Amino acid sequence: MNKTIKLILLFAGIILIGYGIYTMIAPEASLSVGPLNAEVQDNNSAYITIGLGVVSLLIGLIAGKKA
Repeated sequence: MNKTIKLILLFAGIILIGYGIYTMIAPEASLSVGPLNAEVQDNNSAYITIGLGVVSLLIGLIAGKKA
């Protein structure tokens, strides 16, 4: 595998994992009325993003060692 493609896959994997973790932690919507606070999160897309990042990292690492 070309070193450029391997490097792109590794960086893309790191970025996707970081973005997935950020979207999992940061609340999507919050409501504050007096002493009452409510936060809503939907983590479905975060799990998909983290999974794609892990797959990208693994492909970059494994395909680079075969050559």
